[in-house]
Amino acid sequence: MSADFSILDPETLAAQALGFVDVGTGGIVPPVFPSTTYVRDEAYELVSGRLYSRADNPNYDLVEEVVARLEAGADAAVFASGNAAGAAIFQALRPGDRVLIPAVMYWALRGWIMNWAVPWGLKVEEVDMTDLEAVRIALANEKTALVWIETPANPSLEVTDIAAVVELAREVGARVAVDSTFATPVHTQPLVLGADLVMHSATKYLNGHSDVVAGIVVTREKDAFWDGLKKGRFQAGHVLGPFEAWLLLRGLRTLFVRVRAQSAAAMRIAERFEGDLRVEKVLYPGLPGFLGHEVARKQMKEGFGGMMSICVNGDALKVAGRLQLFKRATSLGGVESLVEHRATVEGAESSVAKNLLRLSVGIESVEDLIADLDQALGR
Repeated sequence: MSADFSILDPETLAAQALGFVDVGTGGIVPPVFPSTTYVRDEAYELVSGRLYSRADNPNYDLVEEVVARLEAGADAAVFASGNAAGAAIFQALRPGDRVLIPAVMYWALRGWIMNWAVPWGLKVEEVDMTDLEAVRIALANEKTALVWIETPANPSLEVTDIAAVVELAREVGARVAVDSTFATPVHTQPLVLGADLVMHSATKYLNGHSDVVAGIVVTREKDAFWDGLKKGRFQAGHVLGPFEAWLLLRGLRTLFVRVRAQSAAAMRIAERFEGDLRVEKVLYPGLPGFLGHEVARKQMKEGFGGMMSICVNGDALKVAGRLQLFKRATSLGGVESLVEHRATVEGAESSVAKNLLRLSVGIESVEDLIADLDQALGR
């Protein structure tokens, strides 16, 4: 007798990849389907309903179904990168449409929006998404097609009240999309809070091993907008390879145990260095003194995530240079701990404070990580 996967906990759904068993062999690990094309019968009808791997592939299907279930969504679409996934949402709009984006968001997607989406014809306005009155005023000023939320935000961890922004957007008929890369489905389900779309840079926590570049979008309902987004993906070919999709699924199966451990470790580190005289401030939603703590406590479950930033009293680059366990590298969400000096990475036009170090906490011993930060901060 097989389990009813329609009623099981999301953690079980992820760990068992929806109970996958290969019909032909009985294998419990999904195979890689490298074929780019699919055969037709004598009447030239598609045997499996599949046309071409740019449109679909069995490895895409299982990843999409798992993540859609984790986010309580109706459907999902995997992309070649997180930026491709985010861009696809904006590309599904029409020239002349107005979009609200947060004042603090992932710099690479912001760069794409300003350098490509705006010249193409989207009207883009920045607003502080943590200020609900500012959002209300911005929505009242002009008809808006899309409100983009990123919470917690990269790199200063601002927290936006998803349900409250959704309520404001609904009043004027605007669609809401949420970049939930930092939160993951373990901590937050934006669609349950009323958002229309949720996006992840799957390169990060969903994969969790720093060996795949991927993105994914999940929709609350299948509508004309969603049909256009998926059609755009097919026509533009913004898909990842079947082996990368297979690696992504492998990572998803340990998502909950990894993220819970990383979240618990980040909380310990934040508590240890809050108030330390060598640190100007610790930016982490789990701290009671953090500006967005109450909102985070309301919409995040099982912890506050594995991402945090510290603003040091001193030369942040020297502190980063003395770290031994935290690897000095871009990206986040892997099993290894990383440190990034965002101002250097973003370049001369960056608005990020020069003394800010962004930490992606891995699954190492938290005591070892604390000791590494302690020695790097110096006396």
